[in-house]
Amino acid sequence: MAVDPFNALTSLLFASLLLLSPVVGTGACRKSAASVTKSQWSSLNSTVNGRLVSVVPSALWCQQRGGCTDAEWGSARFRLSNIPGAMDSYNYEQAYDGVGLVCLRNNTANCAEANVPLYSVEAQTVADVQAAVKFAATHNIRLVVKSSGHDFLGRSTAADSLMIRMKNFKTATFVDNFKSASTSMGSAVTVGPGLGAGDLYQLAKAAGKVLVVGSAATVAAAGGYVQGAGHSILSRKFGLAADNAIQFQVVVASGQLLTVNSQSNSDLFWAIRGGGAGSWGVIVSATFRTYGTFNSTIFIQTYAATSHQVAADLMQLHASHIFDYEATRTCQYFYLQKASMTAIPILTLYTIAINQTTPQTTALLAPFQRKALAISGVTLTSNVQVTSDTNDVVFLEDDISGIDLITGSRLIPKETYQNRVSEIGPAYKTLLDLGTLNILGHLVAGGQVAANSDISSAVHPGWRTALVHLLLENPWTDGATITQQNHVATLWNDKQLAAIQKMTGDNGPGAAYSNEAAQVEKSPEETFFGPNYAKLKSIKTKYDPKGLFIVRNGVGSDDWNAQGTCRLH
Repeated sequence: MAVDPFNALTSLLFASLLLLSPVVGTGACRKSAASVTKSQWSSLNSTVNGRLVSVVPSALWCQQRGGCTDAEWGSARFRLSNIPGAMDSYNYEQAYDGVGLVCLRNNTANCAEANVPLYSVEAQTVADVQAAVKFAATHNIRLVVKSSGHDFLGRSTAADSLMIRMKNFKTATFVDNFKSASTSMGSAVTVGPGLGAGDLYQLAKAAGKVLVVGSAATVAAAGGYVQGAGHSILSRKFGLAADNAIQFQVVVASGQLLTVNSQSNSDLFWAIRGGGAGSWGVIVSATFRTYGTFNSTIFIQTYAATSHQVAADLMQLHASHIFDYEATRTCQYFYLQKASMTAIPILTLYTIAINQTTPQTTALLAPFQRKALAISGVTLTSNVQVTSDTNDVVFLEDDISGIDLITGSRLIPKETYQNRVSEIGPAYKTLLDLGTLNILGHLVAGGQVAANSDISSAVHPGWRTALVHLLLENPWTDGATITQQNHVATLWNDKQLAAIQKMTGDNGPGAAYSNEAAQVEKSPEETFFGPNYAKLKSIKTKYDPKGLFIVRNGVGSDDWNAQGTCRLH
């Protein structure tokens, strides 16, 4: 949907933002995007061939088009393809910290106060990206980059800013022998940051290849995903996405397009692989190793538990069988969820047995299934089995979107499952009793992720000793009061993290996957980057000395206020 960049809503936003913008002219703060003149915006629009559009929150976008159906509102594919201002967790469109009742789906009265950019360059060429970067730098305004908007921390949106949206970069070029500088790197694919995992997997299937990318259809391999490390259903077989990255093409803060690999700008290559989304520049392409494809089997099983204690017993049993999958490097997503506070817990197991047949996978799961059904109060409610080309079974066709959601996570060390397994069931019981509705376990570490510990990159060392990425989702509805929202938003730091620390025996900051984590982390530098932070900070200073690419909890964000608008020191 094309939007006139100078419509009546923009005038309203100008007036609102000028009142709310930080003090300018001190040299310490960004200028308000609303202070840039109409003729200057028109000049940028001409430079990018009319691809500058005004941005509104998804609720207002839907209202302006005459409404969005429930299916459209909840579809990540629809929202992120069509609505420039859309985020998967749409509470981040409302407030920078995700808490705030403005611009709701059923009430668009206060949309001028929402946390979306003023304009977006809907980039189609490298020149478009360079023009936007230079414009933001010249006018000293806030800049954000969005590949897909599949962002649990709200880093790809900001009020009173210019956005560069990369959804149009959908290319994928497969080669049998990619050369990085003069070095032959073997089979690879070069992809644009607008190509989602679902579409990329199908292109890989047609090429007879498979690669490490996410399981959510709209996650862009060449966006924030790989910058955060990038876990995958195939990680236990082939490692993290960052481990498989060979080369990037990146527009940095100067506006230059750099080739970034182990030989050219090697320090930036080190940083981009695991050093955090949105901090380094605008990726216009990324090249990843590919492998010959093969068949795999997926089992989707659901177990119902009659109480929190029964569910805890079930998860204790599950933990005791987690090493059953080591020899085959099988991946498993194990989600313990409740539809509401009063609903019973449901455990869903998505088991993807790499290069295994249906009979082999049945035998692999049989010991846990037999013992699970012997627990009083546990029933197996569904059991779906599919064996197909791996590209067909490793992603979901669409992703749930348009919801209010705050998250928190930790990488759970392998040692916990080896030596502290008795603590796991009680931890689940505590989390359920606290009101946690979604406890999402991802058996995506160990295997090749651990074996790749010799790779020199900014990937947090916690990935190399972990077995599971544990993610807690804390939702609310649009009808929630600010008090209720704040309760949900603070639940992670106030209570949930302590339950996980008791389980692991680690009272320190721990390690987390920065793409699926808590935006309220108390020690993000340690939690997301660990011992790599000092080196990352020096590389950030070299390539982005003025902090053009500042995101919440990113490298260098500790030098700025929470909104990324004013330097603290």
